Amino acid sequence: MTIHMPLAGPATSRTTSPTIPVSEFKSRCLAMLKELGPEGLIVTRRGEPVAMVVPYPVGPASLIGGMRDELEIRGDILSTGIRWESDAEP
Repeated sequence: MTIHMPLAGPATSRTTSPTIPVSEFKSRCLAMLKELGPEGLIVTRRGEPVAMVVPYPVGPASLIGGMRDELEIRGDILSTGIRWESDAEP
């Protein structure tokens, strides 16, 4: 498998995504999709970018309840545990 990291330059300065020739992507696309990183992948034809494959965004709704049964609350979460006196008059 040949994946190239683009060099800095006018055509590639906007992205740091790895690139792969279209012929190689065609033969390995299912495996590549399983390994796809958050930066995505640029598919090239004759060295010119023709497509960018990026992961589908995960909405915040899937994060709700994601830590259920992972955290334990100990003590009073509304108190700092430090006693102090206020100088303000009621």
